[in-house]
Amino acid sequence: MAQAEAASKPAELSPVAASRSSPTVRVAGVLPTVGLFYLQQIGALLERLHQQKTHPNRNLYFDHYISLLLLSYFNPVIHGLRQLQQLTDMQKVREHLGVKHASLGSLSEASQVFDPKALAGIFTQLAGQVTAADGLKRPPGVPEDIALIAVDGSLLEALARMVWAVWLEKYENAAKVHLHFDLSRGVPVYIDLTAGNGDEKASLRQHLAAACLYILDRGYVDYTLYQEIIAAKSSFVARLRCNAALETIKSRPLSAADRAAGVVSDEEVWLGDAKTGTQMPHPVRVIKVHVQNPPSRSLKPKLAKVNGKVKIIRTYDEEFDAWLVTDRMDLAAEIIALIYRYRWHVELFFRWFKCVLGFRHLFSESPNGVLLQVYAALIAGLLIVLWTGRKPNRYAFSLICFYLQGWATLEELLAGLERLKLKAAKR
Repeated sequence: MAQAEAASKPAELSPVAASRSSPTVRVAGVLPTVGLFYLQQIGALLERLHQQKTHPNRNLYFDHYISLLLLSYFNPVIHGLRQLQQLTDMQKVREHLGVKHASLGSLSEASQVFDPKALAGIFTQLAGQVTAADGLKRPPGVPEDIALIAVDGSLLEALARMVWAVWLEKYENAAKVHLHFDLSRGVPVYIDLTAGNGDEKASLRQHLAAACLYILDRGYVDYTLYQEIIAAKSSFVARLRCNAALETIKSRPLSAADRAAGVVSDEEVWLGDAKTGTQMPHPVRVIKVHVQNPPSRSLKPKLAKVNGKVKIIRTYDEEFDAWLVTDRMDLAAEIIALIYRYRWHVELFFRWFKCVLGFRHLFSESPNGVLLQVYAALIAGLLIVLWTGRKPNRYAFSLICFYLQGWATLEELLAGLERLKLKAAKR
């Protein structure tokens, strides 16, 4: 830990200045880079994994395996274990990453024997050190010591023979990633992996933290869960279904700013039904917001169902009403509406995770192996934030890939990132 903290001190040093003081820096888990002196902390974090290897008679260590996974996300040619195995026979990869020849059996076995908890500790520590400069601006009235956490899940398509990844029918399997995303810092802070039909609410219950404002969609409607969030000394802003049982205590007046934000009503209510024992023990606020989206630019209409079963997927509605529930009595209704609108950024992160970073092909069929791969992908994303100081996007990711593959110089990389910063500043 001390070594990692010491390595993080030069973070304010510009890449150009760092390159003058350290011409060549070897970073475990990534190709050797020029001018990224402060990324040495990644090598320090991964070093703790070197004590573990697949088998006493084999040379594939835990940090080597994670290094190969990280490298795969910065090279679109690598999409399977055979490509990873080929890398271990290349001289430059051996020199840069310190790996030795690994058989397909060793790489396959690695997904079973290495413990994801060790990698989870590295992810958590790195996520705590990284902040994107273009994270969402904290809404007025929300204290600085309160973390804005958007929680959501996303499916990863799985093979039919991955019987643990149950989703819809016999041959439609999927794994589900449950993600906690810190909106103000622009980084993921916690993940959980279950089968595709895994309970999102149960996953959230297992990792409730204090001093958080959880932002939840309709998939998390559970009055007991809301009470557990309050008991954990946190708050919530969640979307209700329109048929929720409630009893109005009083209506709160709306300001001009509230109406401009689309707020139709703001009421303090008893939520739930006292007769069935589902009523929450404390009053909450229910805010009705009229949402009017711009017309969709897509020419292809979305289906209402995945298949014959009742499994609704996301549709695009240009105009609708949303009912939001919160325990925060101190925030203006327009701020509550703005906070819930922020939740969409976790969807944008999932789109980047799957479409830009390319997390589509699974290297393993076991829950343990898939979780290792998910952690490696998230660490790759945190590396980009640590490098650029901003949330990852397609343009910055392409520049970094070109640079790491030798097609772009450091000067061209820095110039491109500077153009990206100027473009963001003009918005």
